[in-house]
Formats: sequence, C-alpha cells, structure tokens
Amino acid sequence: MFLWAVCRQYFPHQLHNYISKYSSKIMRLIYPYIEISFPEYVGDHFRRSEAYTAIESYLSITTTERAKRLQAKMGYNNTKLILSLAEREEITDEFNGVKLWWFSSRISSTKKTISFYPADEEKRSYRLTFHCRHRQLITDSYLPFVIGEGKAIDVRKRQRKLYTNSPNFDYIEYRKLVWSHVPFEHPATFESIAMDPEMKREIIQDLMKFSKSKEYYAKIGKPWKRGYLLYGPPGTGKSTMIAAMANLLDYDVYDLELTAVKDNSALRKLLLNTTSKSIIVVEDIDCSLDLSGKRKADGASEGKEAEEEKKMMKGGDKEVSKVTLSGLLNCIDGLWSACGGEKVIVFTTNHVDKLDPALIRRGRMDKHIELSYCGYEGFKVLAKNYLGVESHPLFEDIHQLLEEKNISPADVAESLMPKKETENQVDACLENLVKDLKECKSKREMEEEEKQVKTKEAAQVANEGMLENGENMGDSKVTEEKEV
Repeated sequence: MFLWAVCRQYFPHQLHNYISKYSSKIMRLIYPYIEISFPEYVGDHFRRSEAYTAIESYLSITTTERAKRLQAKMGYNNTKLILSLAEREEITDEFNGVKLWWFSSRISSTKKTISFYPADEEKRSYRLTFHCRHRQLITDSYLPFVIGEGKAIDVRKRQRKLYTNSPNFDYIEYRKLVWSHVPFEHPATFESIAMDPEMKREIIQDLMKFSKSKEYYAKIGKPWKRGYLLYGPPGTGKSTMIAAMANLLDYDVYDLELTAVKDNSALRKLLLNTTSKSIIVVEDIDCSLDLSGKRKADGASEGKEAEEEKKMMKGGDKEVSKVTLSGLLNCIDGLWSACGGEKVIVFTTNHVDKLDPALIRRGRMDKHIELSYCGYEGFKVLAKNYLGVESHPLFEDIHQLLEEKNISPADVAESLMPKKETENQVDACLENLVKDLKECKSKREMEEEEKQVKTKEAAQVANEGMLENGENMGDSKVTEEKEV
C-alpha cells in the first residue's frame, strides 16, 4: 500500500481506470463480502426510516438468545421489557442455509451545536454483511422477509395512541410539536353500542372489508382511504362509535382540531405526518370552521378581509384559523390524500343540513351513518351492559314509551346507572327510566320545535342578506358620489 501510494502519481491518467478496475477485482478475491447499511434517519430527518424500525423490531426477537450485550426498554402498558441489540454489537443470522451478520453502530457528533433533530447529534444504523455470491437471495428474499416480519411485530406489540394537534406549531420544530399523544385505552366495542343490530352488522362488515382491500383500491385507482359521516342529535354515541371503530380495526386515532390549525399549508403538514392504520377524526365539523358553503359577494368579502387584515396588523384581534373549505377538500380527497394508505376519515356533526354538499358527497364521505334516538333494541343492549338483565316485566312499558318518546342513549344509560346499593337495583333503575321517559317530550313536539328552529334560522339568514345588500348599495352610492 505504501509503494502504491508513492508510485500511483507516476502512472498516466488514462491507466488509472484500468488499475482501479483490476484492483477492485483483487479486493473481491481477498474480501468477498458485501455490506448494506440502514441508517435510522434519511432525507429531511423528520421521520425514522421504516426499514430501520422494522429491522430493529425483527432483531429484538432474534437477538434475545444470541447476543451478549442488549439494551432494554419498557413495552406496552409498562408490563414487559423489550430487548434490542446494543450498540457496537454483532450477531449472526441464518436464512435458507446462508449465514449473515448484523452489526449495530452509533456515531456521535463531535460538534457542539444546537439541533432540533436527533439525527444531527448521533447517527445510528444497522449494517448487514453477507457473501457476494448470495446477493440476489438477500436482496430479493431475505430483506423483504425481515421488513415484513418487523412490521408485523410492530403491529402486534405497538401501543395504540390518541393524538391531538398542537396549536401554532413552528415548522422547524414540527417533528416534535405537530402531534402530541396519550395512550388510547377507550374500552368501547360494537357489542356495547346501543343501536340497531342490523345497522351494527353492516358497519362492521364495511370496516373489515375496507381493511382487507389494499389490492382492490390499487386496482380501481383510488387511494386506500374511506370516509364516514356520523350525524345525529347530541348524546347518540358518535364519539363512542369512533372508539369502537378504532378498537375493531386496531387503529390509532388522530383527533384533529381545525380551529388550532393556522392555514391550509399547516393542515397539509399535519395530515402528511399521520401514519397508516389510523382514524382521522374531526368532531362537530359544523362548529369548527365556517364550512357551510355560503358564498358572499366579492366586494363585501374583499372589504371584510381587508378590515380583518388591518386589525391583525394592529394586534386588535386574536389571529384566527385561515383553513378554507377548498383546502380541507384538497387534503381529504385531492392529490395529497394519496400520501399514505389505510386511513379512515370520520366527520361528526349534530346538524348535517348545515354542511356544504361538496364536503359530504360520496367519494369524500363514502358512508353516512345516522345515530338517532334510542330504540328498543338499543335499550336491551344497555340493560344487559348496565344491569345484566335480558328480560323484565317493565320491558313492555319501556318498549311502548320508546316508540312515543325521544330519548338519547346517553340519557338512557344515565337512568340505568345504579346510584346506590339497594336490594332491588334492577327494579329501581328500570322504574327510574320509566319515570324519565314519561317526562320526555313526544316525537311530535320535537318535530314541531325543529321546524320552528329552522324557520327562525331561515328568517335570520334572509334578514342578514337584506342588510348586506343594503350596505353594499349604500357603499356603491358613496363611491358614485365621490367619483362625481
């Protein structure tokens, strides 16, 4: 090597390529092994590499009996330790009679700088070494096997989480602050939901079919996602339905608060940072933003926008969200919706008639589920859950009252909740429910009240439109006088 370093400068430049070509062949004879590195962070450092995470999970199973140095961390529910390969430790693996070596490495940065990314402070990676004659077997069979096994282990051992978006996050720190989470431990299941059994069966079949339709969605050319619109009066179990869907599919839940999102660009970054096997929830979407689809006159809207901008420049008003209906539609059903797969998008609302038809059309919200007042079948589910009974003499009276009265499942559950220890808790709770049902309003009264509310809202909208038209006419007259 010393002689080569001295003599190479005297060789003609044209011979360097030939020398390097034959020297590489000589090195292959001396060291016929290939090395593949899998760094922890790639690209923009915002996410860990999926390959690195899968390999880490795979080696956590295979290294417990072979490695001499391991590192441990607490697993799901802090009940079991998860062992993984310690740094600078090497183990052997075997696949179809071929021997391989895995090595864990970590390089710490010597520069003392402030960085938002762990990848800038230390670089971790796994290195795979194998003989060159097994290149095709390793790249075509072994590595896909390791990645698949690692992802399956992650799914089995992962702790499902409930995420919420952080308000006004900074783009530089958005990897850390864009979503905060807590363990998702909601116990709701479809068995405990008070609703019609046939409707419940239909929803379960639809969800299970979606979770197994990856190839079908690719075949028809659609992103692997599905939208559900849950609507109905308050207390009818919309949030409980979402929890039951997450427990059935074993998905994470992202509770998206639109009022905390700065603009359309921030909303796009939020949704891009969600993972697959997740449910993205926007509750009470009719109250989150002005998504009713009302179109205003161009002059009036421009004047109001100018006034709002002036107020924000002066600091007179608090900054509000600038997420628009078109921005939301592009994120859930545009080009950006194809980023990531196996996602369920759920909107909930108490007033479905207030939403823009473009927001809830088929293709965006594929399935509309109405969660209405409690029926007799739903009552029987609640009676079995809360009291452990499937039949009682008072069931006939309750059945008749439920056909005449409107009561939400939440109110029925509260009536069936035992308040104190007594000998006849079942009788006391059912009698309490009968009493509450008799005090409820009848269906006719509820329908009349709804009609009155709708007429009042329509009258208010008409009055506002007349006032806006009058203001616009007054403004136009003033501008004409100024021009004269």
